[in-house]
Amino acid sequence: MHTIADVGTDVAHPARMYDYYLGGKDNFEADRVAAEKAMSVIPDAQKVAMTNREFLVRAVRTMAASGIDQFLDLGTGFPTSPNVHEVARETHPGARVVYVDNDPVVVSHNQALRKATGVVAVEGDVRDPDTVLGNPLVTKAIDFRRPVGVLFVAVLHFVTDADRPLDIMSTFRQRLTTGSMLAISHLGSDGVDPAVIRTITEAYVRATAPIVFRTADEIEAFFVDMPLLEPGLVNVARWRPEIRGTRVTSTLRWLGGVARMP
Repeated sequence: MHTIADVGTDVAHPARMYDYYLGGKDNFEADRVAAEKAMSVIPDAQKVAMTNREFLVRAVRTMAASGIDQFLDLGTGFPTSPNVHEVARETHPGARVVYVDNDPVVVSHNQALRKATGVVAVEGDVRDPDTVLGNPLVTKAIDFRRPVGVLFVAVLHFVTDADRPLDIMSTFRQRLTTGSMLAISHLGSDGVDPAVIRTITEAYVRATAPIVFRTADEIEAFFVDMPLLEPGLVNVARWRPEIRGTRVTSTLRWLGGVARMP
């Protein structure tokens, strides 16, 4: 079992920084210092984070409406209601969800949900897809012979080019059967002030994972050969806003899209 001392509370972690953006309390001084540096150029950081969260909700609802009743949420972060299992179970009361994160504190929070809801939370890193996909808890909960909804929401911009993200995505893609769906949200670099990118990059340089801005073309490549649903890869606030979303004009460009396995 991990103790607080084991998890490097003196080093900022993206999940805990994101929790701070959302106004949560599951963060430490190092997370707050790094987050405040990023927020110096993102004064609307909480609204931006909420807008991304709303994209997640809409993506899960879209997947559930297509018949998907099992979900793999990668880099899930701290529980924030509505959680993936709560949204999925609006349509499929028995929906199965596996939450994966590389922060043991995050995992312990998600595991607390398991007693009440039957969801599964495991420690794993998207940069090591074979280990994630081979975890017995994952293979017991998820039947990859049936369609799966896979969520990479606000996580791939913490995967550097040196980590070979296209290979990572191909590994996950190879496990998916026809009808599976993939959701991605990612910070975009197109049209963003270089000074903003530089400041945010510096805020994460001492965190457990650096942050990487990518162009829309680079982000779209992560969907491999899976065709995007309408309206394609767009600002997360513009992706199928059937529910009233947070209206925010930001210094950032956060892109999102959902694709279906042919």
